Amino acid sequence: MINGFLVINKEYGVTSHRVVADIRRILGQKEVGHSGTLDPAATGVLVLGIGKATKAFSLLDEDLKKYRAQISFGEVTDTQDATGKIIRAVPEMSFLSQAQVAGA
Repeated sequence: MINGFLVINKEYGVTSHRVVADIRRILGQKEVGHSGTLDPAATGVLVLGIGKATKAFSLLDEDLKKYRAQISFGEVTDTQDATGKIIRAVPEMSFLSQAQVAGA
């Protein structure tokens, strides 16, 4: 049995569940979990616990996480997220000052 942590750079379109399932299959081990789900549209670090390490997730300092995001103002999609087809765009929203964003 393997015990420890595995840090994965999760790619766009892949679910956290899929990553866990793949590692379970590769290692031939059921006891694999993740420290927090990443949306399929998100990319970045996915921390996996393997074996007894899954019990150590509660000891991780979750306050150290940092997120970087990109937002587009003035666009409406049919899914209300970046994966959908743009159904309406407001061109005058293409420039916003930092003060306008902070005020919103």
